[in-house]
Amino acid sequence: MDFRELEERLVAFRDARNWAKYHAPKNLAISAAVELGELLEHFQWESDGEILEAVKDPAKREAIADEIADVVIYLTLLAHELGIDLDEAVERKLEKNGEKYPVKKY
Repeated sequence: MDFRELEERLVAFRDARNWAKYHAPKNLAISAAVELGELLEHFQWESDGEILEAVKDPAKREAIADEIADVVIYLTLLAHELGIDLDEAVERKLEKNGEKYPVKKY
């Protein structure tokens, strides 16, 4: 699934429930940050090894995946509201990063 397809599905889901009135850019940015905080709770006080061991449990893995999905959903809707094409934005950022961090330097 590309970002455009994801955006279309999310907007259709949202609009079918009449939630657009809540999706001002500020609200979506705050919601993304809140969900990111919920994601971080799964990692708080854990070592990398403990985290990698914990995600072997399907329930823990699903809980983390759900939080990651929530962050992606809110950021996708934020991009929609701001008229940002995520496919283009990610591609452009990868190009910038490639110039900033060339392979031969590392």
